Amino acid sequence: MHKPRIYIDTSVIGGCFDAEFKLWSTLLFEDFISGKKIAVISETTLEELTDAPIDVKSQIKKIPEGYLEVIELSEEILLLANDYMKSGILGEKSREDALHIASATVFEVDVIVSWNFKHIVNLDKIRKFNAVNLLKGYRYIDIRTPMEVISYE
Repeated sequence: MHKPRIYIDTSVIGGCFDAEFKLWSTLLFEDFISGKKIAVISETTLEELTDAPIDVKSQIKKIPEGYLEVIELSEEILLLANDYMKSGILGEKSREDALHIASATVFEVDVIVSWNFKHIVNLDKIRKFNAVNLLKGYRYIDIRTPMEVISYE
């Protein structure tokens, strides 16, 4: 059985400690911990976590080794992120967000999950990311919130 590979950004990890997002982020982490889904993060995620509170940093360590993938930054990811920025989807201040989308796209995850409604989970931006992806020969990427991808069993 195919286990969904779900790219999570730091908003989902930090969401486990935020009153507004805690329920849904925690339920998604339970899916990862139980092995129902595979969590995918990138070097960008790990870099963003360096300045996070200790409880947020340690959240990712709860996922068993076999259910966590880490994407290494590559030239291909950097080029695609630059394409998003050149297309005007995101500005230089949102470079990390572009790297998250590019990492997930290049490594063909099943879905990107985020609580970042301004730069990632935004219908207009999703359409633009996918326009660039298709133009550059990548497949369509699905972007959702944790509440849309948790197991309802």
